[in-house]
Amino acid sequence: LFLLFFTTHEELQTLDVDDAFFSTPEDIAARALKPQGGVNFIRTFKKQVEDQAVNLPPNLDELVQNATYVQSPDNLVWQYFYNLKGSAEYPFPGGIFQWARYRINGTGLNETEKIFSEALNKHENTLTLATLRIFSNGLGQPHFHFNANEMGYVISGCGQVGVILSSGVTTNFNIDVGDVIFFPVGTQHYIKSVCEEDLFLILAYNTGNQLETLRMNDYFHGTADHILAQLFLKEQAEFKKFPKAAK
Repeated sequence: LFLLFFTTHEELQTLDVDDAFFSTPEDIAARALKPQGGVNFIRTFKKQVEDQAVNLPPNLDELVQNATYVQSPDNLVWQYFYNLKGSAEYPFPGGIFQWARYRINGTGLNETEKIFSEALNKHENTLTLATLRIFSNGLGQPHFHFNANEMGYVISGCGQVGVILSSGVTTNFNIDVGDVIFFPVGTQHYIKSVCEEDLFLILAYNTGNQLETLRMNDYFHGTADHILAQLFLKEQAEFKKFPKAAK
């Protein structure tokens, strides 16, 4: 079972090998592929009723006798492959994050991770992927991303989501297994786990650059106390009651 993300907001357009083959005139395909038997051999191919890119034939064992291949070297493999489940965990109060992402200067990455990171950055509109585990009753605090839209898919658990718009309107909704969520760039949002089991999601961000995120506790503590006092009509000393998060 694969979960796929595509970086397009248009209708996805796909052309499979068999579709391209059957859309090519027989004589042109014969001249291009040069099979034994020429165009008569090309005419032995029959278009299947079902899409073979999705539905495997029932007699697959009879059709395929050798499906082995030689593993490519690491410097090629790691341009396209990343062991996200086995990568470093980044805990936060309430859960754990794991990343398949670009890091400026490869900071904190091992050699194979650097190959993958640099490969992401070479392509426009690529994806940063992550897994997010929020413990039971834990919170992914309000935050927003400066340089990416975000999509997520719920693998397990259930939760509540809030989307806070610039107009001050908040949209709240529940999420469960199989649900997809979407947060436009610059939109503040939060996720809370509400089940006994952990809430577990796969997240995708449409940026090949290092993801830029600002969390509520960061921008709140980054604002001077005397400014906050004016905004909220509270004494300046009151804002010392908010503990600063540990780095």
